[in-house]
Amino acid sequence: MRFRLPVFASLAIACGVLVFATTARADGLDTVRASGVLRVAVPQDFPPFGTVGPDLKPRGYDIDTAALLAREMGVKLELVPVTSTNRIPFLTTNKVDLVISTLGKNAEREKVLDFSVAYAPFFSAVFGPADLKVDKPADLAGKVIGVTRGAIEDLELTKVAPPTVTIKRFEDNNSTLQAFLTGQVQLVATGNTTAAALNERTRLRRLDSRFLIKDSPCYVGLNKNEPALMAEVNRILVKVKKDGQLNEISKKWLTAALPKDF
Repeated sequence: MRFRLPVFASLAIACGVLVFATTARADGLDTVRASGVLRVAVPQDFPPFGTVGPDLKPRGYDIDTAALLAREMGVKLELVPVTSTNRIPFLTTNKVDLVISTLGKNAEREKVLDFSVAYAPFFSAVFGPADLKVDKPADLAGKVIGVTRGAIEDLELTKVAPPTVTIKRFEDNNSTLQAFLTGQVQLVATGNTTAAALNERTRLRRLDSRFLIKDSPCYVGLNKNEPALMAEVNRILVKVKKDGQLNEISKKWLTAALPKDF
């Protein structure tokens, strides 16, 4: 019996441990400010969001967004290259403070992560020349549109296409885009990053977004129970959306302005 702690002492220690754990877990922003460094997981093999440039330095939409957050926080940026499989473990094991790596939101991920407001548009849409008036599915009537067979765009387009549209299906993205460039189709249904990559490579025929068919934007990933860090990230993202800084990143890497009401 003499080796047992008094009840009140045991409770005090237990409460102290609980408070310490909660404080340590909820103090992400203070940790970043104390170290003066924001560690961010970013992609290195997924242009235009993240890749390695000719100078061997990381570049892309996600890299510029990470730099913007660090600058607004007044701290240095440490980029940590990740893959799609290890980006979440890097966060949950505290190797990084944030994940900015084309991270989409779903129910499974929400069990282990928290998500900021959206920072990047990632969507499937109908694309075509700016002078072709197509603002909604009904406007496809009588048109010829290309799509990659079996892709998410094929499935979503089939749901909304009017009966008089001609859908030409191709075996891969390159064939679909080539059909547009050579005039075999008037429009294409594809992802915004695919369209951006084409616009960066050639000026022959520009792909402008005509209307959305599926939206799945990107979010900054944070560890659970980091309310101060979450609030700061969201504050900055809302600010840079309003002042146009994020729009400039979108125009630079996606060759298009942010969608309306993004």
